[in-house]
Amino acid sequence: MVLVKERKAIEKVRKEKLVSNSIYHIFTKSIAQFRIFNNNNEALRMLKTMPYYQRVNPEIKFSKYVVLAEEIKADKERMLKEKKKLVEIIAYCIMPTHIHLILKQLETNGISKFMNNVLNSYSRYFNTKYKRKGPLWETRFKSILIETDEYLIHLTRYIHLNPVTANLVGKPEDWLASSYNEYLLKVNDKICRYNDILDIDPVSYKKFVEDRICYQKDLAKIKHLLLD
Repeated sequence: MVLVKERKAIEKVRKEKLVSNSIYHIFTKSIAQFRIFNNNNEALRMLKTMPYYQRVNPEIKFSKYVVLAEEIKADKERMLKEKKKLVEIIAYCIMPTHIHLILKQLETNGISKFMNNVLNSYSRYFNTKYKRKGPLWETRFKSILIETDEYLIHLTRYIHLNPVTANLVGKPEDWLASSYNEYLLKVNDKICRYNDILDIDPVSYKKFVEDRICYQKDLAKIKHLLLD
């Protein structure tokens, strides 16, 4: 019953309809800053869930998909590749209490469908694992339209620096639950597709990101002081 209520809340009609073939910064966080990603395995679960529900009309729930025999799983992966996508994932960062995503909507209501499936799937997994009841997420994810390439590239830097700004790691590449290492071409199994949108040179991008570390940390301190 709780999950039904959570689904209805997430599916609530948004004030502004998201436009297909447009790119959005999507942000969602846990209720009351509740820690919902406690280790690498939980973050990895989310990272596997996202490309699965990226496709239109997956045939089974992800929880069943992950327990299939390897030969069946391989066939399912082939079938998924043949399906249309709801969204293109351009960048992501999974933090202990929130998620940043940069998504391009490909199908009508694609982002909403994708987010509904992903968030509800993880809620079921988390609540089962911890024998917990109740919603995990705030009622509705936030979305901001990205209108320029300049804004987009700076936004990727911002979300890739989130773990450093929060003092979780010293360098962004040490945080495994973000797309930063995909941008540096250090990951074989990629979730993101950005080559037709951004011209990324790994060496230049690494410098572009790391040159901003101190500034972003200082900015976070100033915001904290202002809020206090």
